[in-house]
This record gives sequence, C-alpha cells and structure tokens, in this order.
Amino acid sequence: MAYPAIDLHVNAAPGGSAEVDGDYGEWADHRIPEDRSLWHPLSRQFYDYWLSIAPPGLLPGRQHVRPEQMSRWLSRMWLLDVFREPLRFRCRLVGSEMVRSIGQEVTGRWLDEVNPSSVNDSNSRQRFCAVAELGCATWRRGSPRWARQPDFHSVESLLLPLAADGRRVDKIVAVSITFDRTGRLI
Repeated sequence: MAYPAIDLHVNAAPGGSAEVDGDYGEWADHRIPEDRSLWHPLSRQFYDYWLSIAPPGLLPGRQHVRPEQMSRWLSRMWLLDVFREPLRFRCRLVGSEMVRSIGQEVTGRWLDEVNPSSVNDSNSRQRFCAVAELGCATWRRGSPRWARQPDFHSVESLLLPLAADGRRVDKIVAVSITFDRTGRLI
C-alpha cells in the first residue's frame, strides 16, 4: 500500500516561513525517496506504518502508535525523548538487538553520554537536529556511526519524528537494521 509522503513544515510561523535556522548539513534538504525498493523490508514496513498512523497533514504522535502492531520492529527499535533549550535526546526505549549491537543497556540515558559522536560528529548531530527541528524523516545505510560490537559491519537506520500536537516534535522513533561483513542481517 502506498501512502503520500508527509511534507509538513512543523515549526512554521504564520505566513509559512520556518522559525528554525539550525545547521542541518546534508540533512537540510533530505527527502525520503518514492522508490524505497533498495531499503530492507523492515525499514520499508516501518516507514509505511508511520505514514499510515499520521493524521492528515500532521505528524503522528506517540498516541497514534499501537505497540501491538510493532512487534516485528521492537528488538531493532529505539525511542528518544526530545528535550529543548538546549536540544538534547534521552533514550526512552532501546530494543534488545540495539543493546546487543552497542554492547550496553542505554535505556534512560542521554544520547550524547551514551554515544558522544551524536554530538561530536557533525553528520550525526545534524541528522538528529533535522528530525527534531524540521520534523523530517531520515534514512541512511552505511558504516555505523555508533561504537558497535565488531561483528556489526553496516547499518541501515530510519529516524521518524513523532509530535503529540502533530507539529512540534517531542519524540524520535527509529529502527536500525544491522549487517555483518557479508551483508547478512544480524
């Protein structure tokens, strides 16, 4: 089933100009492609689920998420609370496969303490900021930007904004699919 992409300026001022002026680097104009055939099926299904729960013209919020419909992603999922002034993220939920891949339990901890590269690496920082401040979904596949166990060679990750009011992002829900050196799912 195909769903329309959510193209919403979540922090737009009356009159349509964006209030945010952060540095989002490569993520500033990032758009989810119409053709997602190269994505892992779990990522595609997760994105389609997110689109399906979004109210018309708004971002979905945590209240729209039904945990019983998310069982296929739970072990690879993570949920971040978004705090502002300063912008910071706390790990609310981290799936068992994610805990295994990074080698430690991080639920309840600040992302910048668990993974300093989320602040020190400009691409990582800009990605999280773009999702939180622009309300845009992001997808990438490549080398892990988090310190991971040696068996984990590459990762495909999808970060999706959630907003209780449909506009101001208060959570980021994500799924990470990890692969070994041969490209096998782990």
